[in-house]
Amino acid sequence: MNAPVAHGSIRRRLLLSLLAGAAILAVVVYYVVQSVARQVAQESQDNVLAASALSILDSARYSGGEIKVDFPYSALSMLDSISDERVFYSIRLENAFLSGYDQLPEVDGVVADGPAFRSATFLGEDVRMAHVQRRISTDSGQRLLQVSVAQTLTGQKQTLTRISRTSMGIGAGFFLVSVLLAAIIARSTIRPLDRLTASVSRRGPKDLRPVAAPIPTEMVPLVASLNSFMRRLQRSLERSEDFIAEAAHRVRTPLAIVRTKAEIVQRKTDNAETQAALREMVHAIDDSSRTAGQLLDHAMVTFRLDHLSRDEVSLLRLVQDTIERLRPISEMKDIEMETIGSEDIIILGDPILLQNALHNLFDNAMKYTPSGARVSVTLSRQGDGGEIRITDTGLGFPEAELGRLTDRFARGANAESVVGSGLGLTIVKEVVEAHGGQMHIKNITGGGACVSLHFPSS
Repeated sequence: MNAPVAHGSIRRRLLLSLLAGAAILAVVVYYVVQSVARQVAQESQDNVLAASALSILDSARYSGGEIKVDFPYSALSMLDSISDERVFYSIRLENAFLSGYDQLPEVDGVVADGPAFRSATFLGEDVRMAHVQRRISTDSGQRLLQVSVAQTLTGQKQTLTRISRTSMGIGAGFFLVSVLLAAIIARSTIRPLDRLTASVSRRGPKDLRPVAAPIPTEMVPLVASLNSFMRRLQRSLERSEDFIAEAAHRVRTPLAIVRTKAEIVQRKTDNAETQAALREMVHAIDDSSRTAGQLLDHAMVTFRLDHLSRDEVSLLRLVQDTIERLRPISEMKDIEMETIGSEDIIILGDPILLQNALHNLFDNAMKYTPSGARVSVTLSRQGDGGEIRITDTGLGFPEAELGRLTDRFARGANAESVVGSGLGLTIVKEVVEAHGGQMHIKNITGGGACVSLHFPSS
């Protein structure tokens, strides 16, 4: 069976998508903080510049044919005290320079009722300027008095650099927090899929019940398709099991009739060749009949494994009942069967399946053990459970084939002359493992075989 080909990871894709979004948001946060900080810093500087320029303009008056200004040095000193900045000013009456720095650039677009601002370069430094103007009465009429105040931007740039580093730290912190949140969100989002995977993987190979656990809306189509597939698969398996059981049942009855007829003919004929042919026929019929019976047993075991009951089962009573059922066969073959150990051990399991498994083991032991031999059944407590060990003095198992004797239809090379189907040990192994136990097969030094069944206690 080809394994599914992995093509990427949903968790990784979701995590990378969230991290990409977080990185974009971190960059946006950085530039937003930068922009807001620059805007706030500039507005603060503009307000101080405008206030200084207006204070100068308010202190101007016309007297004695000239403009006199009681210069408010406190306004410029306030600008200078904010940081180590240089402050420049200029006072003009229309186009006539009155005081300050004559080369200070003018501000375009000045309105009569409010300040105007601009950024410029003066004396080799970047400055921010505020310009205000007002009409003043003179001997020659109304004339326009203009005041400009400028301040260098060194301190503002340093402040913006600090804010830039801070905003970068904020962006990095935001990204790290986003990484943590993205990991949590990715894990939380994938958790229902992990729960579904764990729920399905914990099931046995024959558990085809529909998935009924709560699932997110997006997973409903997937789970519905999975349930539909399991229903179809279960119906197919049931039809196959029913066919095998029905076929085995219908084949076994006519085989028994044919065998009886062959034995009658064999007793009546005196021809040696005919008798030899009839013996071969009876042997083939026995082989076919046993195979059909084992197929029927295997179909029954497979069905009950899907609906395993959990009753209290006494291993001692189970062993005793099985031996009693097979005692006529053992006496007919002159095989001694002995039970060692009388301690009762209780386990939880399906009594019908357990009896079927023991019956197959005992039947195999007697089938491959010559007349006059002995089959021993030992019941003992081992660790946290009980153990049933069956030993015989028969042919034993081929050492080279021990690993595959529990495969379906596998038989040892030394069993070709013995009627069998190769399903007995397969049934035993499946029953034992369905009960959480283990099966071990080995040979005994000096001849014979040993099969051990270990079951956990209740």
